[in-house]
Amino acid sequence: MKVLMFLLIFLFFGAFFIVSNNNLKLNTKENVGLFFSSYFSWFDGLTQNTKTLVGDVIKMDWLPKNLNEHKVV
Repeated sequence: MKVLMFLLIFLFFGAFFIVSNNNLKLNTKENVGLFFSSYFSWFDGLTQNTKTLVGDVIKMDWLPKNLNEHKVV
């Protein structure tokens, strides 16, 4: 439940930043269309970057190369 709340708050903050950085007043159809276009573009970039990051983390070698070198005496 906490993860879902964090995700929703993060997405709302993203929406608020898009509105404030573009000085959008969401009282016209043009501005609402521009908002949704910007928001989905931001969200698409977010998902693409997350996929890239997770893919790179999975490909990393997390184990030591030689276990004999790392023995504690």
